[in-house]
Amino acid sequence: MRRLSTLTAVLATAIALSAGSAAAGNGRPINAGSKNPLTLAVIGDTPYGDAQVAAFPDLVADVNRDPKVDVVLHLGDIKSGSSTCTDERFQQMRALYDTFKDPFVYTPGDNEWTDCHRRAAGGYLPTERLQRLREIFYPQPGRALGGRPLRMLTQSAEPGFEEFVENQLWMRSQVVFSTVHVVGSNNDLAPWFGAAETLEQRRLRLAEFDSRLAADLAWLDRTFAVAAEHGARGVVLAMQADMFAGARVDGYDEIVQRIADLASRFDGPVLLLEGDTHEYLVDRPLASGSPAHGVETRAPNVTRIVVEGETADEWLRLTVAPRSPELFSWTRERVQG
Repeated sequence: MRRLSTLTAVLATAIALSAGSAAAGNGRPINAGSKNPLTLAVIGDTPYGDAQVAAFPDLVADVNRDPKVDVVLHLGDIKSGSSTCTDERFQQMRALYDTFKDPFVYTPGDNEWTDCHRRAAGGYLPTERLQRLREIFYPQPGRALGGRPLRMLTQSAEPGFEEFVENQLWMRSQVVFSTVHVVGSNNDLAPWFGAAETLEQRRLRLAEFDSRLAADLAWLDRTFAVAAEHGARGVVLAMQADMFAGARVDGYDEIVQRIADLASRFDGPVLLLEGDTHEYLVDRPLASGSPAHGVETRAPNVTRIVVEGETADEWLRLTVAPRSPELFSWTRERVQG
């Protein structure tokens, strides 16, 4: 795997940029001193299929009616794996998400690029679809979609990581929120076009994996560096992949190891938000390490939530309460038509 030769520079840039933003107020990515409560609406793996696309405006309306929601966070998979990966579908989803009145933050899933090689999805080269996805969903790096503005730090501002507009972070209510581009299909180690994958396609796939892995590891380091610099009480990591499910999870080994190492040294709760497997789950996957990933480091402060997916009838209310002993709390909300 490609090592991070620029890690020291990355961390220095992280601290400098975050410190420069800290005093800028509510319109900036870092608002370290705020003790106001914060509420996020978290969704993932939605909408799937025409029926859910048709029902999705009801979910949007339900979230928009809630005066406590400050940010909407989508954990990836904006379509099913068997639906087409056309520009038109991407634009359709973008238009739906823009109807949220609150800022809309999105991290990609495998269905919208990694798995676009499937015949039913259009037989695309995944890296081409990833480039187009970035153009449509991240037209202004560091700015959320949706209604009200939200500015974030973006990895694309750093030398060597210019393409990674989707890795973003911001701080509110004494918590650092970070999106990390980690996807299903074993983090893109599953062969493109199955057994028909050519040597050139394999080379492109592994090069993509290596470059994104290096970026993700650097972004995790930066996330916790910003948290340490500003005395954050907690960290929220958002990604699409359920890294602890499936027969093959070796594509996540270094990500899980890095999270375990960083979280074990962080004096506060770490919330790992995932989608991918569609069934609601709450656990502490690193309480005893993770043998499946070769991880011995224990990080009992990491709580994982897998959001309910493949539905337009439910969203997760995540509340941050800096003045409370329990920093994070959450409830499952049913859409009221």
